[in-house]
Amino acid sequence: MSSRKEGAAIVGAGVAACAVCCAGSIGGILAAIGLGTAVGVALYGAAALVAGTMLVLVLVLRRRRRRTNGCEPAAEPVVLTTGRRPAPAEPWSSSNDL
Repeated sequence: MSSRKEGAAIVGAGVAACAVCCAGSIGGILAAIGLGTAVGVALYGAAALVAGTMLVLVLVLRRRRRRTNGCEPAAEPVVLTTGRRPAPAEPWSSSNDL
């Protein structure tokens, strides 16, 4: 055998031994990276969900307050008259139609 083939055989045996020996730890590191990624996505997703829910709640409450508190004072005085309401024009109409 030539020295070149011997060197390749030694390197090949070393690569095989390394793969057998370190396969478990390499797999563990890759699994930890994957689990870390999954946990990070879950945490950031949960934080985004909470922040989004709070934002929607604030916007909904602001809209409701605007609708209920939207009374503005009149620009000029309102004239009030006292007296009875006029009778309906037609006998079959009710006061609910006004």
